[in-house]
Amino acid sequence: MSNIILNESNIASIIYLIRGKKVMLDRDIADLYGVKATRLREQVKRNLDRFPENFMFQLTENEADFMVSQNAIPSKKHLGGYLPYVFTEHGVLMLANVLRSSRAIKISIRIIEVFVKIREMSLSHENVLLKLEKIEKSITEHDNSILIIFEYLKELEKARQGQLDQENRKRIGFRKFDKDKD
Repeated sequence: MSNIILNESNIASIIYLIRGKKVMLDRDIADLYGVKATRLREQVKRNLDRFPENFMFQLTENEADFMVSQNAIPSKKHLGGYLPYVFTEHGVLMLANVLRSSRAIKISIRIIEVFVKIREMSLSHENVLLKLEKIEKSITEHDNSILIIFEYLKELEKARQGQLDQENRKRIGFRKFDKDKD
């Protein structure tokens, strides 16, 4: 068993997002397990009751075309010349039970660890986004408070201007003259 095969980034690079699920292609899993893809599919067909839709499904023509166009897959022939099956995290674990080789078990465990790490990273990413959103709301509230303070300052400035104008205006009405000053 090669360490290059079990490298976390190599495994993560062959995990795709299809139908909102993280999945692996049957041919990629077969390569990792050291078996032919046809052998893997045979074992799956013999044990279909172990692979419900949330464990495994076959790609549609459109999904296969999308895989080729979006994931640097040279052609559909690279997918095996057919519409491939894809396996979710649970499907990968079930494959180890179906194939029963020690290599399949060890590699399945490693693949599951990578799936878990990806899930943890996405949750961490989600937490960071939630914290940023909270900070943004806080900043918006502070901005609103600062704007209110500026409005009050403007009103105070206008009121002060009004007082200065009142002090400088010419008074009208009766004046009392002080005879001592004249």
